Amino acid sequence: MKYILSGGGTGGHISPALAIIDIIREYDGDAEILYIGSKNSMESELVPKRNIRFKSVSTGYINRKLYSPSNIKTLFNNIAGLIQSMALMKKEKPDIVIGTGGFVSGPVVLGARLCKIRTMIHEQNVYPGITNKLLGRISDVVMLSFEESGKYFAKSKERVLVGNPVRKDLFDFDREESRKEMDIEGDRFFIYSFGGSGGQLSLNNAVMELIDLIGGDERIQLLHVTGKRLHERFLKELEDKGTVLPDNVAVQDYMFEAPKALNACDLVLGSSGAITIAEITSLGLPSVLIPKAYTAENHQEKNARSVEKSGAAYVLTEDEVTGEKLYDIINELIEKKDVYEKMRSESLKLSNSDYSKKINDAIGKVLEIKYE
Repeated sequence: MKYILSGGGTGGHISPALAIIDIIREYDGDAEILYIGSKNSMESELVPKRNIRFKSVSTGYINRKLYSPSNIKTLFNNIAGLIQSMALMKKEKPDIVIGTGGFVSGPVVLGARLCKIRTMIHEQNVYPGITNKLLGRISDVVMLSFEESGKYFAKSKERVLVGNPVRKDLFDFDREESRKEMDIEGDRFFIYSFGGSGGQLSLNNAVMELIDLIGGDERIQLLHVTGKRLHERFLKELEDKGTVLPDNVAVQDYMFEAPKALNACDLVLGSSGAITIAEITSLGLPSVLIPKAYTAENHQEKNARSVEKSGAAYVLTEDEVTGEKLYDIINELIEKKDVYEKMRSESLKLSNSDYSKKINDAIGKVLEIKYE
């Protein structure tokens, strides 16, 4: 079988696409796979690193204010992308096209549908993005991660609850070996901090304060990922404050070895995108979640509160988060082992262990559809 996947813009759309590719390869050893994304995008950098064939099409971001002048340019870019996508469909002749969201998947999935190719989409969040809401009306099947999101796809042909997939390589790392490779000394409490693929200003600001509090604390080791667009700003503000990074703190702009860091860590500090939550609960990791306030329908806070309710996470809004509050939580988890172990246990209970079979079954069902 030949498969085309598309999803981009952020790791929240790219990661599930890569995870679905892992599932396809697990069940179909002869699968031919092409990933279609945007040029000079995050997916154009990440996908080829996984030895997956990659092609790009023109596209653009749809402003939620529909009468925004920027949408005129976006319209023409997406028309061009649709034409390019249809040309690729006719050349590649895929059996199925799967979109995971982000504006690039719009012209790709629509192009496939116009070429009478079977299509699916996967929605990661409780509240879907605008692209998936539109594509849900034309796709053969909508794969859902949360039952509550089904109401946004009431006009879809078929909906199936599969959960959020995580990358197969997340489970390829040994904890002790990962800690050794990352130079984590002894039994230090290792904190992995990141604000999603694009970074998060509120978390960066709080971590700047946290660095001053944990500097020299031999119990703690911190790796903070600023996000590429915020990296220079973060370092400049540290310099302006006169802060020199202590030996127990490392700062990076992006983390290509995220699975290794997750397996090595004791606590995650981060935003609450659906894929981030799926990954940390799959490994049974406690977390402090800082939902991004600007997301559609505040869906990140809804994600975070569900984890908090289970006892697997603390939640601090962007208005609440400070270095001092993070430090207090870290101290509590280090000093109260029973609290920490309870959070680990509750986190693991939230993991979705059977997503692989559910997604494979959904794809298999669609591949049996015959167009009239």
